[in-house]
Amino acid sequence: MSPTTIRLGELTFDVADSGPADSPVVLLLHGFPQSRHCWDEVAGQLNAHGYRTVAPDQRGYSPGARPPAVSGYAIPELVADVIGLLDAIGVDTAHIVGHDWGAIVAWYTAVHHPERTRTLTALSVPHPAAFAWARDHDPDQRRRSAYIDLFRREGAAEDLFFGEQGGLRRLFVPPLTEAQAAPHLALLSTRPALTAALNWYRALDSGFGDLGPSAVPTTYLWSTDDPALGRAGALRCERHVTGPYRFVRLDGISHWIPEQAPAAVTREILTRAATA
Repeated sequence: MSPTTIRLGELTFDVADSGPADSPVVLLLHGFPQSRHCWDEVAGQLNAHGYRTVAPDQRGYSPGARPPAVSGYAIPELVADVIGLLDAIGVDTAHIVGHDWGAIVAWYTAVHHPERTRTLTALSVPHPAAFAWARDHDPDQRRRSAYIDLFRREGAAEDLFFGEQGGLRRLFVPPLTEAQAAPHLALLSTRPALTAALNWYRALDSGFGDLGPSAVPTTYLWSTDDPALGRAGALRCERHVTGPYRFVRLDGISHWIPEQAPAAVTREILTRAATA
């Protein structure tokens, strides 16, 4: 993959841009606490099928894109980055794919900018309104989401991850291999870098319940062994999609879908893209 940088205003993003330059673009958005490298295998497979892939280290993860204020990580800013990246590479529309927090950004982009979204493929996190409902009404999801309140506490989460028990590494290994986890751990190896990533949680000033439906062709992938996302929100997701919709259940896969099931992810992206 060809690493490059893209400057948006005062922020500079590190981006992996690969595949045929004149081909349809798949924009790949990672989640917490990862990096663009979670998409390496998926991107390679998509490139082999003739698609161009663009995978940024998002705001807070790229060292040159770490605004100091928590407000700099609000969802409108994250969505603006997506639109800015598309503008910067001269692309009107893209197939947008997101995992974890990247899925949340992808959902918001698809709802608020359907004219820029050819298709949406969301991994792990269902439509934000479905997730908000599950967190409010489903005891299982409420239990699974307890970590969010901790992540929003400045200093406490950093202490957890940089403690003697190596909390950040333990999130990944197992089920990921040391090699798969290495680029994520390297990117967030300093306290300021981890704080910037955690600021995504801290910038939330309201729930997700007011987001409208996705009208673009949408696929949602949910894994049964995900400790953070339960069944209730996954099944409710379809209520918030008015466009063509496909729900994919991945049995025996943990939260880290892009690395654990790259072939399945690639297949679903291609299947969805073929409908656009």
